[in-house]
Amino acid sequence: MIKILGRADSINVRKVLWLCDELNIAYEREDWGRGFQSTQAPEFVKLNPNATIPVIIDGDFVLWQSNSIIRYLANAYAGQNLYPADAKQRAIIDQWIDWQGIELNNSWTYALMNLFRHSPDHQDPKLVEKSIQAWSKMMKIVEQQLEKTGAYITGEHFSLADIVIGLSVQRWYLTPFDKPDYPQVKRYYELLSQREAYLRWGNNGQN
Repeated sequence: MIKILGRADSINVRKVLWLCDELNIAYEREDWGRGFQSTQAPEFVKLNPNATIPVIIDGDFVLWQSNSIIRYLANAYAGQNLYPADAKQRAIIDQWIDWQGIELNNSWTYALMNLFRHSPDHQDPKLVEKSIQAWSKMMKIVEQQLEKTGAYITGEHFSLADIVIGLSVQRWYLTPFDKPDYPQVKRYYELLSQREAYLRWGNNGQN
C-alpha cells in the first residue's frame, strides 16, 4: 500500500487520487498543506525539499512532483493502458502532461488567485484580465485538439494525459468569469464525467 501526503482538495493531489482509483491502487492518505499539517515541518521537508504536495511513499521509495508521481504509478502498477510503452504514443501523452504543467497551469494563476481564492496580493484588474485572456487562449488549444480527436485529448482512448487535462477543465468551469464557447471542451467534460473516478476527484465541486 502506498502513502499519499497531501490534502484531498489540492488539484495536484487529486491527479494522484484519480489515477489510484483508475488502477485500483491501494493507498492511505495524510492531510498536509494549507489548513492541515505544515509542509514546512522538518519531517516533511526531509521528504520533499520543495515543501509542496503531493508526496508519495511506496515502501522505501519517496517521490514528489505530481506529474512524475502519476507516471511512476502508471509504470509500476500496470497502467500500460493509460501510459503505453510505445515511444510515439507515450511521447504524445507526455507532451500534453508537460504542456499542462508549464503553459496551461501558468496561464490561470493570477485569475484563479483573484476570482476564486480572493487573494489580497492578486487585485490588479489589468493582470486579472491578462490572465483570463492567456487562459482562454490555452483552452482554445484544448478545444482544437479535442476537435481533431473527437474523443480524449490524445486520441480515441483515455490516457494519463486526460487526468491532468481533465482536472484543468474542471478548474476552468469552476472559476467565475465569462468564458468563450468551447463546445468540444464541454463535450469532453461530459465524457469524463461518465467515469466514476472523475466524479470523485474531478467533477466534484473542488477547484
